[in-house]
Amino acid sequence: MTAAILLQAQGGGLGMIVPMVLIMVVFYFFMIRPQVRKAKEHKKMIGELKKGDKVVTTAGIHGRIVDMNETTFLLEVEGGTKIRFDKTAVSLDATKAAQPKA
Repeated sequence: MTAAILLQAQGGGLGMIVPMVLIMVVFYFFMIRPQVRKAKEHKKMIGELKKGDKVVTTAGIHGRIVDMNETTFLLEVEGGTKIRFDKTAVSLDATKAAQPKA
């Protein structure tokens, strides 16, 4: 009788672990992996920007890059005003977005 109870206890533990592992796998493929891919694409896009490119910031400010260093961009906006932004604040390369796809 003790062997039957022991088998039920082991099966019950395995029955809890399998669904938890499946939930973790689903979470990885639907949440973590796409975010990592998007972060890599954003980093690549930031690395390809150069002076003269038109960009849009996460705040929705449109401007043209007039100066850059390792961590920031100096954007010129309407009226000649210049604003310094962190590179991570750029959300879109408007120069490439405006070009028609071949």
